[in-house]
Amino acid sequence: MKFAVIVFPGSNCDLDMFHAIKDELGEDVSYVWHDETSLDRFDAILLPGGFSYGDYLRSGAIARFSPIMKAVEEAATAGKPVLGVCNGFQVLLEAGLLPGAMRKNAKLKFICKPVALKVKNSETMFSMAYEEGSVITIPVAHGDGNYYCDQETLASLEKNNQIVFTYESELNGSINDIAGITNEKGNVLGMMPHPERAVDSLLGSEDGLKLFKSIVKHWREQHATTS
Repeated sequence: MKFAVIVFPGSNCDLDMFHAIKDELGEDVSYVWHDETSLDRFDAILLPGGFSYGDYLRSGAIARFSPIMKAVEEAATAGKPVLGVCNGFQVLLEAGLLPGAMRKNAKLKFICKPVALKVKNSETMFSMAYEEGSVITIPVAHGDGNYYCDQETLASLEKNNQIVFTYESELNGSINDIAGITNEKGNVLGMMPHPERAVDSLLGSEDGLKLFKSIVKHWREQHATTS
């Protein structure tokens, strides 16, 4: 399986993402610079954390207009797995690939620590290796992680089971403690916690590794069915 890690000016979690895929999963992975225009050769797309374009205007607002984002949109439309973590989640929101918006943390402070997450939906291509309702430990590192949407959008997210992860306790002001959501199709996931920083016990948790294993498992099952 071939993964692409999108690199914007200001990305700083691309190395972590690359390591998680290559060294922990043993899968093929390449960096893809923001000015490239095709992702056809890849099976899954990863948008890492950081401060794309310095987070000027709003987090992810400028990266959304990078040439590579048209290819990301095409990959999402084609049904390929697209994962946006932290700043990557913000970029997906700005691009309209996920509903809602991101605001500054409720207490206007940067939060960097391991947090407890509940797996709300274990039936997605990103979460199938987890048990539904289980609590996992994944670190966060963000200043603009306060997820917001209107009540109509929230009702739709809940009805369609698009809320994949929630914080076990109030963290940053996110509505209904939402930590990660998918699109309606279920192939685009945005989440503020960093699973790529929880793939080895030396990092304090291996709970993030199951997310990447889920992507690979789903792809192989799908590939076996269609081949």
